[in-house]
Amino acid sequence: MMAHTPGTPAAPAALDGQPPAERARRRGEPAATAQSSLLDRISMQIIEQLQQDGRRSYAAIGKAVGLSEAAVRQRVQRLLEAGVMQIVAVTDPLTLGFHRQTMIGVKCEGDPERVGDLLAEMEEIDYVVIVAGSFDLLIEVVCEDDDHLLEILSRVRTVPSVTSTETFMYLKLRKQTYSWGTR
Repeated sequence: MMAHTPGTPAAPAALDGQPPAERARRRGEPAATAQSSLLDRISMQIIEQLQQDGRRSYAAIGKAVGLSEAAVRQRVQRLLEAGVMQIVAVTDPLTLGFHRQTMIGVKCEGDPERVGDLLAEMEEIDYVVIVAGSFDLLIEVVCEDDDHLLEILSRVRTVPSVTSTETFMYLKLRKQTYSWGTR
C-alpha cells in the first residue's frame, strides 16, 4: 500500500494470470473500472486498517469493519492478487548499510516506457516513474556508498536511448508516509 519500497517485488497478477488492466481491456472497460469493482466501502476500510498497521490481525480488522476473520482474509487476498495493494516491511536503509540514497532524473530519446522497462530490470533501482517536466523518468536508487552509486550511474547511462542524467542526493529524510487513505 505504498508508492514504492526498496526491494519490493512488482504486484502479482490476478488469479487468471492477467493484470487487471488487461482483463478490463478484454471486457472493453477502462482499467480503473476493473480495480474499482474490488473497492467497495468495506474493502476500502480494510485497506485503511492495514495502512494504519500492516500487521493488524484479520480478526481485529474484521471486528472493525463488521466481517468475519475468514471474509477479511479472502478480501485481502483478492486485493493483493489484483495488485490494488502490497503489504511490505518499510526499512531504514541506513541501518541496513545503504548509506547513499538518490533520486536520478533521466532524459531519453524515443519511448520513455521502453527505457523505463529497461531501468526497472536493474536490481538496485527501487522506483521508476515516467514523468512530465524537464526529465522523462525519475528513478530512485539506494546503494552502499558513492562507489556503488557511480557504478549504477554508469550502467544507467549505457541504457539505449538515455541521453543524460541528473543525480539528486538525499541528505536527510524528513517525511515518508504511505497513509493517503482510499478516498
